[in-house]
Amino acid sequence: MASRSACCCGFGPVNEDNARFVMLALLIIIYLLCGAAVFSALEHPKEKQAKEKWAQRFEQFSQRHNLTKSDLEKFLRHYEEANVAGIRVDMLRPRWDFTGAFYFAGTVVSTIGFGMTTPATVGGKIFLIFYGLIGCAATILFFNLFLERIIIVLAYVLKSFHELQRRRKGVAPQDSRNPATMVRGAASDSLAGWKPSVYCVMLILCVAAIVISCCASAMYSAVEGWAYLDSLYFCFVAFSTIGFGDMVSSQRAAYSSQMAYRLGNFLFILMGVCCIYSLFNVISIVIKQVLNWLLRKMEVPCRYCPRKAFRPRRNAVMPGNHRMRRNISIDTDAVNDSETDGRRMSGEMISMKDFLAANKVNLAIMQKQLSETANGHICLPGSSSRHNEFSGGVGALGIMNNRLAETSVDR
Repeated sequence: MASRSACCCGFGPVNEDNARFVMLALLIIIYLLCGAAVFSALEHPKEKQAKEKWAQRFEQFSQRHNLTKSDLEKFLRHYEEANVAGIRVDMLRPRWDFTGAFYFAGTVVSTIGFGMTTPATVGGKIFLIFYGLIGCAATILFFNLFLERIIIVLAYVLKSFHELQRRRKGVAPQDSRNPATMVRGAASDSLAGWKPSVYCVMLILCVAAIVISCCASAMYSAVEGWAYLDSLYFCFVAFSTIGFGDMVSSQRAAYSSQMAYRLGNFLFILMGVCCIYSLFNVISIVIKQVLNWLLRKMEVPCRYCPRKAFRPRRNAVMPGNHRMRRNISIDTDAVNDSETDGRRMSGEMISMKDFLAANKVNLAIMQKQLSETANGHICLPGSSSRHNEFSGGVGALGIMNNRLAETSVDR
């Protein structure tokens, strides 16, 4: 058995994935502490004022109506129970008719979960567990496929724009970045070299999310009567699937143009959640790149040992050399060596499919050279017909056919 390498200081080389995980956990903890400090400074004074104001109103109401404190508290607890069941002081839409149940199902599968409607029966709670398990998984898959469709559309636009520029310059359109021109492959491989960068996709998703949020906020301000800033706040809380439930749209019993408003509310929430969820995925790739950069900056070897502080993962495909021009692809947090090479250079293990797709050009050149070598032997003058019977083929097949042709000539 091979012994595990260890440093003379008592610590072995740190795995890069583990170092990234620990660093991300520490950064999240620091981020939470900073957020707690800011929210506490902003909201705690308001909470104190609300408590003092409520205590004064409670005391004045109990004295005015000659009620004991315990009786009034008991009544308020009954109202809280009714509030959980969906009963409010204002006239609101029914919670569990078909349209209300459909709205609730949408908040479940989208993981928004506003909380203004919750199942009260045992059967409803049990059904929610299984319903949410499948529905949430399917919705997350839908969001991921939505991001893939955006990437494909952007790649098609970039490729079409590049071909249009080549036509204007009078150059025959060709895909110099795509190995499918030399080797027949799947139709999706034609866009393999045209995937946009992470930052390009992040910028487009940011703009789309801002436009959708602004348009939705204008609708909510006009229909719900909210302030525009409150509407923007609701859009972010709903689109990011945080779903506090302090502000919920489409809850009144009746609206002017009710069907149009509910349809617009559904479409805005659907598009907003898709954009924000995709934006979170892209931002996570950027965060991982920042962590990789921090790890490289922190990579200090031991003063007693020549080893590096961080050790790459096993079975990782590492770049042999680095070229000057790099392109960060949206498919992964990898760094591509050139425009014509699709290999991932992030130090992560790649699949066989990606490996074969990245080496199609080299494979085609090798097959061509083998074919020329196989068919390049000088044969006897009278052996052309027999040679043609076995000639052809590529690579090892071509060499074997050529050898059979020479054998038939000798006979």
